[in-house]
Amino acid sequence: MEEAYVRLRCPECDKDWESAPSELPTHDTVYHCPNCHASRRLAVFTRTDHDLQTLKGLQ
Repeated sequence: MEEAYVRLRCPECDKDWESAPSELPTHDTVYHCPNCHASRRLAVFTRTDHDLQTLKGLQ
């Protein structure tokens, strides 16, 4: 079984990373960039609509 992941990018510092949806809060929760600590709703950090739909579907 393949493990799903969500691609994230910080809108402030442009850091890219991946995380499993089970390790992330819900898409409407305020999330903090691990690099620069910018705070936004997690949905803003998803790189594409597909990543957002994956996050919503697997939580």
